[in-house]
Amino acid sequence: MTSRPTRRARQAVALAVAGVLATATALAVAPAASAATPDGSATYVLVSRKSGKVVDVQGASTSDGAAAVTANRTDAASQQWQFVSVGSGYYELHNRASGKVLAVASASTSDGAALVQATDQSSWSQQFSLVDQSDYVRLVNRNSGKVVSIAGASTSAGAAVVQLTDGKSYHQQWQLVKVGSGSTPTATSTPKPTATSTSTPKPTATATSTPKPTTTSNPGSFPSWPTATGEKKVSSTISVSGTLDGGLVRYYGISSGGQSESQPPMFLLSDGAVLKNVILGSGAGDGVHCTGTCTLENVWWEDVEEDAATFKGTSSSQVMTVNGGGARSASDKVFQHNGPGTFVIKNVQVSDFGKLYRSCGNCSKQYARTVVVQNVQVTAPGKSLVGINSNLGDKATISGVTIINDSSKKIAICEEYKGVTSGEPSKVSSGPSAACGYSTSSITYR
Repeated sequence: MTSRPTRRARQAVALAVAGVLATATALAVAPAASAATPDGSATYVLVSRKSGKVVDVQGASTSDGAAAVTANRTDAASQQWQFVSVGSGYYELHNRASGKVLAVASASTSDGAALVQATDQSSWSQQFSLVDQSDYVRLVNRNSGKVVSIAGASTSAGAAVVQLTDGKSYHQQWQLVKVGSGSTPTATSTPKPTATSTSTPKPTATATSTPKPTTTSNPGSFPSWPTATGEKKVSSTISVSGTLDGGLVRYYGISSGGQSESQPPMFLLSDGAVLKNVILGSGAGDGVHCTGTCTLENVWWEDVEEDAATFKGTSSSQVMTVNGGGARSASDKVFQHNGPGTFVIKNVQVSDFGKLYRSCGNCSKQYARTVVVQNVQVTAPGKSLVGINSNLGDKATISGVTIINDSSKKIAICEEYKGVTSGEPSKVSSGPSAACGYSTSSITYR
């Protein structure tokens, strides 16, 4: 016969269960953790991850309705903000010069609504939460749920500060820097260089055969980022067959930025196409799509959004070659491999990125894929160079890698996953293996 628990024992169990339930309830309602818990007694400048500019009040005005704009950092009083907690994880941002608070104009909930300063009315349109984004935060308006952003993802001083749907984009991320805490931080993404030509050279598309890719740099050496020779705003995807030589014109503006997977590509390359001497600026959408064998030569991505380039197609014999050029500011992937075949990445430089290359982990149709990485220069921060699905037969060969500013060796060289056709892939290992072909001696840190 089983003995019945004593009354004291039953009380202890009840208290324990209540404690667990209370903890679970607290976890359910607690606000998301923030990368920064502001010091309420300090003032901060809000530095854009995209441009390095700070949030200022236009004309250093002290009037209601004055617009919030970006400006070069001077630590003027109009650029300083005090975070005042209003409870429940929300803050008001008080301007040091005017004493007014940052607010959404007219308490709008629409994309593109301006951020202004206003007299404190304890309104939800004047309150923001801080959401962690690595070493940055996104400022989410309590009333609209939208985030503080730079209009048009501009890198210029004087750009409007607005609210937009959260795309986790660099122009929606801010570093909180205490005034007097150090020198002016630099932008994660370098502002666009000024065009040296007032006219936009027309790209040529004349070749019908695929030229052999040429090496754009000697092994171990990499050119400086180029200056654009002109600019071309793009309204729809540019289809390329044969060769398109862009003459180092900057193409921009096909999208409004962000990580949406529904963005169109800037360039769509048919089988055998070559794209060369092109700069992709802000609003590059989903970059470049290749539908078969293709070559990208001396192509530069100034601000990667969803992906820099995606390899599609259906033939196991197709080869996508990226030779020379570089990419920066890739929150997630630089190169995505969805179709079969071989992806060659050589003489490329990349900085501030998530993954250099990823074999699709959950495409509805999967293939055995091959990636070859030769002579690449990587500048931290970054997460990993190569991700493959070893269970599907993927193979990687990696050589001549130079990694800069990663003395703790946080950037993974090659990661293996269990690829799937639905759901999410799972990581199974990291490091040299039969599938991840490289030696530690081929990786140089400096």
